[in-house]
Amino acid sequence: MHNHVFKTLSLNACYTRTQLLDGSKLRETFFAKALSGANITVPHKEAAFKACDEIRGIAQAIGAVNTIINENGRLIGYNTDADGFLSAIQSFGPLQHALILGAGGTAKALATVLRNNDIVPVILNRSPNRLDYFQSNGYEAYSWETFTLNSYDLIINTTSAGLSDDNLPIDGVLLAQLLSRSRCAIDVIYGKETPFLREVKNAALPYKDGSDMLLEQGVLANHLFMNRTVPTDTIRPIMQESFLY
Repeated sequence: MHNHVFKTLSLNACYTRTQLLDGSKLRETFFAKALSGANITVPHKEAAFKACDEIRGIAQAIGAVNTIINENGRLIGYNTDADGFLSAIQSFGPLQHALILGAGGTAKALATVLRNNDIVPVILNRSPNRLDYFQSNGYEAYSWETFTLNSYDLIINTTSAGLSDDNLPIDGVLLAQLLSRSRCAIDVIYGKETPFLREVKNAALPYKDGSDMLLEQGVLANHLFMNRTVPTDTIRPIMQESFLY
């Protein structure tokens, strides 16, 4: 995605990958590689927040960062997941209530942007360990043991279930019950049909994988990587082309 934009615009830049095993080493790794910017993926988005010298935009409320920019030796943190997700769900039409599966950095981003746009998010996580953030910020948040079945317009999988395994994000019986009482669904995982999306398809609900969210957050991140010098409307169609390869 990013390299296609750089190549098309004849920019001297390269986007590559680094495996970070220890989130506390993020800052020193960033500077050791002399990076000008980076995207941060699970499970290090909260660590990225702590590593920054300054947090801007919605990332301040979320407490999780997925995009870092080197600004004169200072690390500036942003979260492009939130706005990218909001763009991705527009095609579902008006939404009032959403159920978020998982309680990590992505869940924080989506809960924040949903509530900011008058969509009520409810968080459901396997254990209560990561629910303190949500509960202390006024969200409805439940573990599997405390959750009560309800109806939702949108179900969102933010867990890693299905990314490299064949697991569902929640118990299959509960998921089937939820899907029978919901209107649409989205999985933030992209590029494959996860077990979650397979069940959504079987329930005949409108759905998306994470491709649209990936595109929109990528457009915003690329705009930041290039110091906002290239408009997002220029970046978007170029980045879309990369999905064809």
